[in-house]
Amino acid sequence: MPGEALWDLCTRYPRITAAFWRETLIDAAIFREWVTNVGRREAYNRMAYVLCELLVRLRAVGLAEGYACDLPITQGEFADALGITPVDVNRVLKELRADGLIELKGERLNIPNWEKLKEVSEFDPTYLHWEHDQAAA
Repeated sequence: MPGEALWDLCTRYPRITAAFWRETLIDAAIFREWVTNVGRREAYNRMAYVLCELLVRLRAVGLAEGYACDLPITQGEFADALGITPVDVNRVLKELRADGLIELKGERLNIPNWEKLKEVSEFDPTYLHWEHDQAAA
């Protein structure tokens, strides 16, 4: 969209401007969380964090039942997203399983202890700025 057309749209419709501004603030909050996740947390906590966020996002769009969802993501893709090696991803997933925080069967993820996984990851879904019932997972 040309800048001129966007400016005209925002000038004529202040509610659209407010929606764009809100979206910008939410994107900035998500960016800050991800910089913290990749830059400050250990691999174990990073993985726990991304699993929490994935579950909350999937619940918000109706693609999770309770604390379970499909997870068709490879260990290589997790490694790229988290800034760790696929070997580390494998090790961390084993640790999360051994600690009873996740169950993985094929591409199916189950989180038997949601509160503990949130605690380990320091996950607080409020940065997503969703309604309480969506983020509460």
